[in-house]
Amino acid sequence: MGLFSKIAAVAAASATLVSANSFTFVNQDGTTRHINFTPSAGQAPIAPITIGGNSQARVEFPQGWIGNAYSFNDGAPDVPGMLAEVAFNGWNGLTYFDVSAIVNPGDVNGVKQMYPASQMQAAAKVAVSGCEVFPCGSAYYHPDDIQTVTTPEVDLIVTLGGGAPARRDVETMVVPRNYVLGKLSA
Repeated sequence: MGLFSKIAAVAAASATLVSANSFTFVNQDGTTRHINFTPSAGQAPIAPITIGGNSQARVEFPQGWIGNAYSFNDGAPDVPGMLAEVAFNGWNGLTYFDVSAIVNPGDVNGVKQMYPASQMQAAAKVAVSGCEVFPCGSAYYHPDDIQTVTTPEVDLIVTLGGGAPARRDVETMVVPRNYVLGKLSA
């Protein structure tokens, strides 16, 4: 391989690494969690991962990948909970993301928040979806909610776990419309 070909191969590999779409899962408590990915129709499947308590794991996605991820605790049934939904490299090159409670609004142990990786050390997160404590007003509870966040970044942080509020705290919280302690009402 000639010098130019080697330089071009290194540059292409570097560009791929720099622009890789990714989630960095941050497990905030001692519980081991399994993470499953559900691609939208026509999208590449992503292998499930297991993340130990109080640790992090990074997963890369193909260009333009659309789908979601959810976690469940080790030893618990594989039941989708809060969803980390994403559309990488969407309209105008933006990444669209949200934490969705539509499938299982009672999940308080799985996906918590999503935000661009550049905000990981920031005291105040500007582009964030989801909650530290559920329920809250910055998650997606209903099909007509306007909670999707956009960013030009392709590396997102997804926090997991961190415990649930005490029952007395849940009973006094202001909750989104139609949400009644773990289920949607009519």
